[in-house]
Amino acid sequence: MDAVDLGVNLFVALFALVDPIGNIPIFAAATAGASARQRISVSALICLFIVAFLAFFFFTGLGLLQFFGISLAAFRIAGGILLLLLGLDMTREDFLTMFADADAANDAKDVRGYASRRFKRLIVPFAMPLLIGPGAISTIIIQAGEASKIGYEGTVAGLVAIAAAGAATFACFALTGPISRLLGDVGMAIIVRVLGLILCALAIQFILAGLGEAIPGMFAGAVTSPYPDSGH
Repeated sequence: MDAVDLGVNLFVALFALVDPIGNIPIFAAATAGASARQRISVSALICLFIVAFLAFFFFTGLGLLQFFGISLAAFRIAGGILLLLLGLDMTREDFLTMFADADAANDAKDVRGYASRRFKRLIVPFAMPLLIGPGAISTIIIQAGEASKIGYEGTVAGLVAIAAAGAATFACFALTGPISRLLGDVGMAIIVRVLGLILCALAIQFILAGLGEAIPGMFAGAVTSPYPDSGH
C-alpha cells in the first residue's frame, strides 16, 4: 500500500463512519431556529473538533488508551452506552425541543455566541461518540500503523484524508437548512425517530462487540459479527 492508497482508503472509511449525510436530521434538530450564518458557524466548530480529535488519535494511537489503561473493548462499551442514551432520547416526543435554543431566533446576529453555546452542547454525545465513535477511532489507530510503515508520505496522506473528511462533513451540514425546509417539521420528526431506533440497535451492537472482545466466547459469532461477508 502506498501513500495515495492509504489516504483514499482512510477518507472513504472515515466518511462512512462519521456518516454526515445520515446525521443531517439530528444536526438540523440541534440548530432549529438558527440563521444560515449561525448554523454554518456551529458546523465549522464541530468539523474542526472532528479533524483535531482524529489527528490527535492519529499521532497518539494506542498510546493514550494504554496510558489510561483503557482497552478498545472498554471504549466500545462506553461509546455504545452513550449512543444508547442518545438513541433513547431521539425516540422521545420532546427530543427536538430538547435541543431548541430560543436565543437563536431572537438574535440572529449573535453568530459567535450562538456557535459557542451550541458547540459546547453538542460535543457529547453528538460530535463524540455519534460522529466520532469507536469505529472511527479504531480505524485511525490501525491506519496510523500503516502510515508509519510508509514514512513521511504516509503521515501526510493520513492527515490530508482526515482534513478531507472534515471538509466533506462541513459541506453536508452546511446544506442542513435547505434539507430541513424540504422535509418540514413532520418529516424531520419522523426521520429523527427512525434514526433513534437505528442508533439504539447500533449502540447495542457496539456493546455486544465490546463484551465479545472482553469475554471471548460469551456470544455466538453471529451476534457480534452478524454479517461477516458484507465487508463491515
